[in-house]
Amino acid sequence: MSMVMVVVVVLAATASTAAAQLSQNYYASTCPNVETLVRGAVTKKLQETFNAAPGTLRLFFHDCFVRGCDASVLLAGPDDEHSAGPDATLSPDALDLITRAKAAVDGDPQCTNKVSCADILALATRDVVSQAGGPNYQVELGRLDGKVATRAIVKHSLPGASFNLDQLNKLFAANGLTQTDMIALSGGHTIGVTHCDKFVRRLYTFKGSSAASRGPPMNLNFLRQMRQTCPLNYSPSAFAMLDVVTPTKFDNGYFQTLQQMKGLLASDQVLFADRRSRATVNYFAANQTAFFDAFVAAMTKLGRIGIKTATDGEIRRVCTKVN
Repeated sequence: MSMVMVVVVVLAATASTAAAQLSQNYYASTCPNVETLVRGAVTKKLQETFNAAPGTLRLFFHDCFVRGCDASVLLAGPDDEHSAGPDATLSPDALDLITRAKAAVDGDPQCTNKVSCADILALATRDVVSQAGGPNYQVELGRLDGKVATRAIVKHSLPGASFNLDQLNKLFAANGLTQTDMIALSGGHTIGVTHCDKFVRRLYTFKGSSAASRGPPMNLNFLRQMRQTCPLNYSPSAFAMLDVVTPTKFDNGYFQTLQQMKGLLASDQVLFADRRSRATVNYFAANQTAFFDAFVAAMTKLGRIGIKTATDGEIRRVCTKVN
């Protein structure tokens, strides 16, 4: 058997094992109210600040792409993930939401120490998406929490703001996701924000930089507007919305933004600039139902990455530290 075949077989076996371990009614007998409890915590937090919505979606994605969907991103300590590389800008509101949801679940005597932090994060992600106007989908449950966090691999496990289509496809394929999955998940940026340092090189010509380093072209009027938001002496805390059409609503406005050449991140705008992915962007921009269906399918596959077993996983009593 060739090496390629071995890799394919291993990936298939891993995916099938994860799918077999997870089920939508995993807590039916041990914590039947888990979805209601998490949803309540989400509703209350979003009433305080909308920032928790994009923050939680990003938290789930970053967790799953680094060591799998095992809540390792929540662990605190000398080798923690959430202070490394791209994770250093993870939303404090999102982290607070998961802490509150965990407290709500464990506050039910029937549920105490029965639900993993990884599953709470997966449920909270679905709830922020649906409460922001996106699809309300079923979540597979049964994940265990990882016992290890490794900050050194964070930078190499997540897509960069300047990635081209080939780089995006390679990284997502390594996690069992297709180009369509990648484009649908990128659509989560419909409620996202980004800091100036991630796109400032698209706004100005720096010494030694080339046109290629600035990524795909940007709408000229939009570029001028963004220079007001992010001047050369921008504040480290300065940010901009990734979807300028409907920034606080989960819809297909993100794809319409790309059609208008108003994508801030090069890795976003390339989805429209590259002919190999443009048709999918156009399809999602014109058909929100198609985008929602593709997003749910991709989120389900995302949620199966790196599922831990009883030997390398546990149900943490506190989400920020191993038992």
